[in-house]
Amino acid sequence: MGFFVEVLLAGLLAGVMYSLVALCFVLIYKASGVFNFAQGAMMFFAALTMVNLMAAGTPFWVAFVVTLIVMILGAVVIERLILRPLTNQPSMTLFMAMIGLSIMIEGLGQLVWGSRAFGLELGIKDIPVEVAGVRLSQFDLFAALVAGALVALLSLFFSRTATGRALRAVADDHQAALSIGIPLARMWQIVWGIAGAVALIAGLLWGARMGVQSGLIVVALKALPVLILGGFTSVAGAIVGGLIVGASEKLAEVYLGGLIGGGIENWFPYVLAMLFLLVRPNGLFGERRIERV
Repeated sequence: MGFFVEVLLAGLLAGVMYSLVALCFVLIYKASGVFNFAQGAMMFFAALTMVNLMAAGTPFWVAFVVTLIVMILGAVVIERLILRPLTNQPSMTLFMAMIGLSIMIEGLGQLVWGSRAFGLELGIKDIPVEVAGVRLSQFDLFAALVAGALVALLSLFFSRTATGRALRAVADDHQAALSIGIPLARMWQIVWGIAGAVALIAGLLWGARMGVQSGLIVVALKALPVLILGGFTSVAGAIVGGLIVGASEKLAEVYLGGLIGGGIENWFPYVLAMLFLLVRPNGLFGERRIERV
């Protein structure tokens, strides 16, 4: 039982990091109806920029602030030059634009900083620590605390501030928000700016764990099962879905990996998501859409 608890908690800690990535998708999808397929490339570019600034001798916090500014400005430019002209276009057009944007951002990062893998050290060693009799990774605890604090901060921002309430109004009904004087373009810029900032935090956490390389883009795709389980329009769903995916993949790897071969952790969340679609297509917290004919 003690080993089961350790595996479960390790999965939950990883799930908090998945929730952080999924939250970016939810925020942009709720506010603009766009599935930001480029979020993984934004994470990769942010981590790549940060690690190269540090390699050039820039102090950590200076490099962090510079990268944060770059990501926020870059996200705002993306919204202004690419997404806004495509407003009211078919969803497939937006989806293809996001795929092209993802490839472009990845290529730009490698053009500017090079294509080799980089190590990223945040000063937190990945050594086991004992908490209440359970051995956990020190880095996993640190990453989960940072990700959890950011998720909580964003939740408070959207529920307690005037800007957050305006963003929620935009997410619920664009036309109604316009009718009461909420500027959609400004709200979309704010959401994309937040997504750029969160991409930096997520990129640093995953980059410190895996190294800064293009595999970070694949990690962001783990948000897809999270969104399917939790719902594409729910902040709470992103949190719960991330915890479910993190816990289930770790348990499957440990208890099923020996029976059907290793590597289950990489694809099990997608199988779980497909099965979940058969039972609850809108996710646990997703909004049901009823179309009257």
